[in-house]
Amino acid sequence: MDEHRESSGPLAGVRVLDLSRVLAGPWATQVLGDLGAEVIKVEHPRQGDDTRRWGPPFLEDGSGDATYYLCANRNKQSIAVDLASPEGQRIIRDLAQRADILVENFRVDGLAKYGLDYASLHREHPALVYCSITGFGQTGPYRQRGGYDFLIQGMSGLMSVTGRADGEPGEGPLKVGIPTCDLSTGLYAAIAMLAALHHARATGEGQHIDCALLDSQVALLANQASNFLNGDMVPRRLGNEHPNTVPYQDFETADGSILVALGNDRQFKAFCALLGLEDLPDDPRFIDNAGRSRNRSALQTVLGKAIGGWASVDLQAAMDAAGLPGGRVNTVPEILADPQVAARGLVQDMYRRDGTCVKLLGFPAQLSVTPATCRSAPPRMGEDTESVLREQLGLDDAEIERLRRSGVVFP
Repeated sequence: MDEHRESSGPLAGVRVLDLSRVLAGPWATQVLGDLGAEVIKVEHPRQGDDTRRWGPPFLEDGSGDATYYLCANRNKQSIAVDLASPEGQRIIRDLAQRADILVENFRVDGLAKYGLDYASLHREHPALVYCSITGFGQTGPYRQRGGYDFLIQGMSGLMSVTGRADGEPGEGPLKVGIPTCDLSTGLYAAIAMLAALHHARATGEGQHIDCALLDSQVALLANQASNFLNGDMVPRRLGNEHPNTVPYQDFETADGSILVALGNDRQFKAFCALLGLEDLPDDPRFIDNAGRSRNRSALQTVLGKAIGGWASVDLQAAMDAAGLPGGRVNTVPEILADPQVAARGLVQDMYRRDGTCVKLLGFPAQLSVTPATCRSAPPRMGEDTESVLREQLGLDDAEIERLRRSGVVFP
């Protein structure tokens, strides 16, 4: 392994074989890589990961890689192997024998014809943690359907609670502006793999993890699902309002808008005092959150009038001084240039082997003893094929060249 890829992180020594593509699987394996695992990304020798072509924008380094691909593929080695060929299948089986974790997001039973399904590999490597990520899971009536983030956002109920309320301009369901179903599934997969790895290390027993985009997003309905399951309240679109806590929304100021996110009665009283509305919390309609929720329209009218006389920057400063949660709606460029983001080191400069600089968002959790690291930039397709075949499988130059000429591997 290249020196720059070595790790002393909490997962140092863990080997991950990544047969996934697009986002949910690569996001999960990037988490493991950030925490120190050695991740080998397996790509098709002629097509590569789909997201390499999901542009514009593209990197201007001659690779043809879209910037989308960069977000989920750092701290990995890339090998390009044809799984449809018997020799390619042998290479993957041999690498799986040396791995602790395998991740794939083929259609249900899609790898069985190659002998790379869980049952086949489990017989050869009983301690292997094998994670399958699909749209709808390995069981159930939808198991054979393909699943994409936008489809799951709609089917899961997420879009039914996202967007402007009925009767307002711009009403209607909206998707979230990031692929939240893919990302949450990747995070759940990473959590499950770490739990399964802990079990395997203790017992020698591997297992099959079945992660589905629909399951993950339904689980993330959280309070909205609980409101219905336990309170018989059907969630609906509320724009920027909160279904349970009031006030918790955006308000128009004299020169823009501000976000007000108050979570308890104490904060509400302090906010009213700041606005010069000291008597408002004593109004029977607003004395507690339940009352404010029932009478939210009347409360919004009173607060809106008072907030409308403030400049956004002045109200933000006053809320900060009073210890009240509030803020503004930043654009992506604004938040990436924010001093808090800079202080936390979230934006990382990384360099590909040819010297091309790519800017990526780092791992967000800060471990005090074994921190996550950004060690290597997202690789070009197949740039590690030769070194992996040589160092992990012991293949010599002649054998690697034969595989290359036959199209089993690239380059």
